[in-house]
Amino acid sequence: MSKIWHISDTHCNHDQIIVPDNIDIVIHSGDASNYLDPIYNEPEIHKFLMWFAALPIQRKVFVAGNHDTSIERGMIRPEYIEGCGIHYLYNSDVTIEGLKIWGSPYTPTFGDWAFMKNRSKISRVWELIPDDADIVVTHGPPKGILDTTYRRDNITELCGCSALRKRIQDVEPQLMCFGHIHNFKDITNAGTKRVAGLKTIFSNGACSTDRKIGAITSHGNIIELPHENLETKNE
Repeated sequence: MSKIWHISDTHCNHDQIIVPDNIDIVIHSGDASNYLDPIYNEPEIHKFLMWFAALPIQRKVFVAGNHDTSIERGMIRPEYIEGCGIHYLYNSDVTIEGLKIWGSPYTPTFGDWAFMKNRSKISRVWELIPDDADIVVTHGPPKGILDTTYRRDNITELCGCSALRKRIQDVEPQLMCFGHIHNFKDITNAGTKRVAGLKTIFSNGACSTDRKIGAITSHGNIIELPHENLETKNE
């Protein structure tokens, strides 16, 4: 089995996370930082990258999130992240242990944060997901899957992207990793889920809870993918 540890939305509290043993690949799907202002955001990202790079896990994958503004503004360059021994995915893919992993930081527009596109145009990003992707990593969730929160009027809503869900249904990767939508009040989004009719395992790795951003409230998800998939792919 290939053992994958998925985390997300650590929001500068990465040093509180309990790191599991015997992990083959760690995936972080964005929001390593907090500040909107990229000047203040940059040192937050540097601290996160130093921690992430030092993890006793050989293979590391990172996709930025809407809070990671210093990356969007180019103050921290992809080549710097790659130089830390981290695979940085920006509408791109990498193959690790025979698994094709594709990642994107984009989410539907909400506020004035980083890596956002209008819902009417974001499907152009999802069209870039390869048909043979084994793992898809995005910052935000697909519509209706571990994406529930409360609106200001205290009514629940599903915040995910419907265009992303449609593309995932077409590609049907083994695993989809995301975060962005945290636990909130009595709503639990962190965890894994399967959807009837799809082979994909969906993982919301958000480690934070809304209104409790100063603490880690979840330590991510561990997903095991069988070696048979790798053997078949390499034949």
